[in-house]
Order: sequence, then structure tokens, then C-alpha cells
Amino acid sequence: MSLPPPPDARLPDGWAVRLDPRTRRLEDGAALLGGSPLRLLRLAPRARDLLAGDRLVVTGPASAALAARLQDAGVAVPEPAGPAPGPDGVTVVVPVRDRAAGVARLLAALRADPDTAAVRVLVVDDGSADTAATAAAAAAGGAEVLRHDRSLGPAAARNTGLRAATTDAVAFLDSDCVPRPGWLATLLPHLADPRLAVVAPRITALPAADPGWVTAYETAVSALDMGPDPGPVAPLSGLSYLPSAALLVRRAALGEGFDAGMRVAEDVDLVWRLAAAGWRVRYEPAARVDHEHPSATGAWLRRRAVYGTGAAPLAARHGRAVAPVVVSPWSAAALVLALAGGRGGRVLAAAVLGDATVRLAHRVAGPGRRPPYGLAAALVLRGTAAAGRTLARSATRHHWPLTAVAALVSRRARRAALAVAAADAVLAWWPHRAEVDPVRFAAARRLEDLAYGAGLWAGALRRRDPAALLPAAPPRV
Repeated sequence: MSLPPPPDARLPDGWAVRLDPRTRRLEDGAALLGGSPLRLLRLAPRARDLLAGDRLVVTGPASAALAARLQDAGVAVPEPAGPAPGPDGVTVVVPVRDRAAGVARLLAALRADPDTAAVRVLVVDDGSADTAATAAAAAAGGAEVLRHDRSLGPAAARNTGLRAATTDAVAFLDSDCVPRPGWLATLLPHLADPRLAVVAPRITALPAADPGWVTAYETAVSALDMGPDPGPVAPLSGLSYLPSAALLVRRAALGEGFDAGMRVAEDVDLVWRLAAAGWRVRYEPAARVDHEHPSATGAWLRRRAVYGTGAAPLAARHGRAVAPVVVSPWSAAALVLALAGGRGGRVLAAAVLGDATVRLAHRVAGPGRRPPYGLAAALVLRGTAAAGRTLARSATRHHWPLTAVAALVSRRARRAALAVAAADAVLAWWPHRAEVDPVRFAAARRLEDLAYGAGLWAGALRRRDPAALLPAAPPRV
């Protein structure tokens, strides 16, 4: 599905960017290290003058170009300013099927927020069995109803609402969402960027009315929660996708919208197509939308398995962008040699890392500067540790069937698999140790990974295409 190209327009005057707290200034301010994937940006003298401190305000074409480069690289966070649609320039689209109570709850939240009290809402009934209940909930909340006679899927339902909207901006909200007050006012200023197609809020857990065994785990580490840090969204980056449960979009950027032929992962596909077309996509966690996570274990596992099946169609469309393992060749080589055992393997692994350090130090050295061997060594060790965790995660999630086969035929592999599974659970649990019991967290994590991996392999086998299972090297930036 083709998308229109973004306009040839710059960031407006008054727009500002501030260096991300995680970005490091090097070479007396002449270089910036940060973003995801991690990159080194060396500033020309003019750019260095413009970015004298940690904040840059757009005042013309030169500062606009630099601000765009910094925020697109993920080393700076935008502070939006400029002409943007107001709430009266937004249509809210709610796709739903047989969830009238959720529609009523969502509309009540919208009408209670002064920013969205009068916003136009289109409820798209995607073939509900009880159409009267959906219509009554929509009418009580002052929403219009569009109906599909039979279910065409959430992507098609969103597209129906998109076609019916006449405003510059459209907000997609699923019927199991409850937006917090101020969510729209926080997102709308980002549309002052004429090249921005989508901006999404953080999706957090709605307190469960009937908590289940997995509620605490899902509240802590839901796949819909993209975390506390804002940033650009692009394939093979730290923020590689956005869930469609809550999105604010520029209507003109979406063309025909979501791929209605996809019943799962249509949100990831849209984001990646927009990025490929040159549009910007951003994540803004300062805006919050609560989501009703599944509390029944069976429903939760089925959903995770369905998510896994989405990787195969994504791989067919986007190739290596969907790779479950992204690791540099030198990191992979060092880890394999170290795990091979024996003093010889460890010596060879150290030699690989040493060579990578020297190469990286010379690559990042500024003109006439001594290669920063200390910085390069730290980055190589950091990258190797991240690669090790990625491979361990893959062994327990994406490729667990292979791990299981190895464990059946090898005692050493069995011990390694148990150690990796335990370490993965502890590392993931530690940031949430005040929220979830460690045993419950570890058990839920292993069950989630088994379900997702089963869906991933089922989707690949159904398509007879292993692309969704293959590793990739990180992009060179």
C-alpha cells in the first residue's frame, strides 16, 4: 500500500530541541554520542555554534535542519511549538466489536476531559452481534456510529473511520482504553512538525476490576507499554513500533490507512511504511492512556501467541526489519568463542573484542585527535553485553523450540538453558521488584515467551518462510 510523501517543509520557528539526558558530549562539545541505535554525531563548526548549550531553538533554516537531525537521531527531545490543530481539528475513531461497556467507559472519559468534551467521535461497529447495545452506548456518549455488516477486522474498522473523518488529525482509540485527562493536549503540539505522521501516548494498565494471576506481571511489563522515554520510532531501533490501541495521526499522511488484509501487526506495518516513506513517527510518554489488559491467563496467552503470528507477514513485507536477533558480527563471534569453553576460546574472544575496540576507536576519532581507546572499549563491552542479553532472550523466546531440542540431547545445553532462563527472568524482574513477586514474574515470563514463540513459529511454518526467524546485523549509522 503506497503512502503520500511528506511535504518538503522544515520545523517551524519557535520549535526547540533539548539534548536527551542520556546523550554524551565529547571532544569539547564537537561530537554527540547517543540515540538508538547508538551513534556518534560530529558537529560542524556552524552547528556547534548553534548548539552552544543543551537546548536549540529554531529561528531559521539552518537551526531547523540541525534540530531535525538531532531529534531524528534520538540524541535530542523536541519541545514542540508552532501552528498545530486544536481539539476541534481532531476526530476520534473507535473500532469495536461486541464491547459496548468499553465504548461507554471510553466515551465517558472523553466527555469528562475539557479538551475532548466536544470532539467528534466515530464508533465503527465491526460486525457486533448486539448492534443495539453498541448503538445505545455510542448515543449516550454523543458519538456517531458507522457499521460493518460483518467483521472485517480492526484495521478495516479504523480505515472506515479514517475515510469518514474530515479533520486534519484523527485519534484512534480502542474500546478497551481510557485516556487520562490532558492526553490530547500533550500530543497535538507535535503536529506542528509538518513531517510528523503519527505520535503516540504511553499505554499503561487500567486498574483491574477482577485481578487475575497475570495482572501484576502484565501491569509491569505489558507489550503495549513502550516505556518512560520519548523518542523517534523506526525499525531496528530501541523504539521499533507503536501499538494501535492509541494513536494520533495526521490524516493526510496515512493515505488509504492500515493494511486491512492484516488481522495482526497492522500497526507495526503502518509505522514501518510511514518511516520508509520519509515521515516522522514519535512516541510521547508524557501523554497517558490506560488500557484494560487481559486478566484471564488463557486469554492472555492466546493474545501473546497471536502477536507472534504477526512476525511472518511483517517479514514478507519488511525483510530484516523484523529480525528477532540484531547483533553485530564481532559481538556474535566473541560470545560464541567465549562459550566454546577452554582457555583458547576465551583468548580468541578477547582478541576479537580487542580488534573491535581498536577499529572503533579509529573510526570515531576526530580529525587530528588521539583515538579514544577507553571510550571505544566501554562501547564494545556495552555492545557485547547487550548482544549477550539479546541472544539469551532469543533462546528463551523466539527460538525456544531449538533450545528445547538442544536441551533434550545435551546435558550441557540443558544446564545452559536453565541458567539463561533464570538470568533473563531476574534481569527483567529487578526494575519491577517492588511491584511483582519474583516467582510469579519468572513463571509468567516463561509462559509469555512460550506462547509468543509458538505463534512466531506457527506463522513462519504456515507461510513456509523462515525470514521471521533469522538474525540480522545492526544498521550502520
